[in-house]
Amino acid sequence: MTTYLLCGGGTAGHVNPLLAIADRLRRDEADARIIVLGTAEGLESRLVPERGYELVTVEKLPFPRRPNRAALAFPARLRGVIHGIATLIAERDVDVVVGVGGYVAAPAYLAARRARVPIALHEANARPGMANRLGSLLTRHVAVAFDGTPLRHARTVGMPLRAEIESLDREALRPEAIERFGLDPERRTLLVTGGSLGAQRINETIRNTVKELVGTGWQVLHITGERDSSATAAAMPGYRALDYCSRMDLAFAAADLAVSRAGAATVSELTALGIPAVYIPLAIGNGEQRLNARNAVEAGAAMLVENAAFTGEWLHAQLLPLMADDATLAAMAAVARRIGVRDGTARMIEVVHEAGGIR
Repeated sequence: MTTYLLCGGGTAGHVNPLLAIADRLRRDEADARIIVLGTAEGLESRLVPERGYELVTVEKLPFPRRPNRAALAFPARLRGVIHGIATLIAERDVDVVVGVGGYVAAPAYLAARRARVPIALHEANARPGMANRLGSLLTRHVAVAFDGTPLRHARTVGMPLRAEIESLDREALRPEAIERFGLDPERRTLLVTGGSLGAQRINETIRNTVKELVGTGWQVLHITGERDSSATAAAMPGYRALDYCSRMDLAFAAADLAVSRAGAATVSELTALGIPAVYIPLAIGNGEQRLNARNAVEAGAAMLVENAAFTGEWLHAQLLPLMADDATLAAMAAVARRIGVRDGTARMIEVVHEAGGIR
C-alpha cells in the first residue's frame, strides 16, 4: 500500500489539479491511501471532503512581506507547522509528498526533506510561486504546465485536468449543451467568462456591446461570475447570461470561440479542447496570466489584449472581424488542438511514481 500526501490549496488553480491527481491515483491504485494537506480557509476545505478525501488542515502561514510583529513571530510559527507535518508524515507512513503550491506546500516540502520522504511537485503557472521555487531546490521531480517555466529540473507535463474535461467529446455533447443553456443549434457560440468570481472589465464591455455581438449571427453564453450578476439583466435573444456555471464541460462543448481571463487552468483547458480564444490577463498580480497565455498566442491558437484595452472600440476593431473570419478561427482551433495537452494527469502521475520509486 502506498500513502500519498497531496499538499496545496487556497484557490481553484491549486485545488483542481490536486483533485485531478488524487482522482487518478484513486482510480488506478485501489489500495492507495490519499491524504490531502490544506488550510481551513481555502477552497480545499469544502471541495476535498466533498470528493471523499481525508483533509488535514494546518495553520495558514503567509510569508511576511514587511518587517513587523508578524514577521518576528514567523520563524517560530513556521517551525511549528513543519514539525506538525513531519509528525503526520511519520505517523501515517507517507511514501511520497506531492505539492501543487499554495500556503501549505512550502512547509510540507521542508517537512518531507526533514523526514527524508521523496517530493514531487507541479507548477501550474508560467511564473512559479514562492512555494514551488523552494520545492524545486529540494527535488529533481518537478513538473510544469507550460514550456519555459523557470524552475530547476522542470519537465513540461501540461495541466492535470478534471476527468470530465480530459475525456470531453465536444461534438457529441454539443446537443446537450445547446439544450441546457437554451441556445440556438444553428448559431455559433461565443463563450465569455472571467472566472468564478467574474471580471468587471470583461463583463462591462460585453454588456455594452451585446447587440453588436448578437448582430453578427453568433450567440453569446456569458458567465458573469458570482460578484457581478448584473449582466443577467441584459437578457435578449441570442444572449444567455449566468452568474455561475456548474457544468463547464457543457459550456466548452457549446463554444466556438472563448473570451476569458488567462488563468493556468483556463488556458490549459481551452487549448486542450481545441477552442480558439481571446485572453484578457488579470491586470493585478505578478503578471503570470500574460505568461500563461504566451505559448498559445505565439503559436497562433489565441489572441491577447490587455485588460485596459478590452473596450468597445477594441471589440469592433478586432473581435467582430475575427468572429466573421471562418478560416482564421479554423486555423486557430487546429493549432490549439496540436499544442494542447490532454494527458497532463497521466504525465504527472509518472513524475509522482518516479519520485517515490513506485512501479
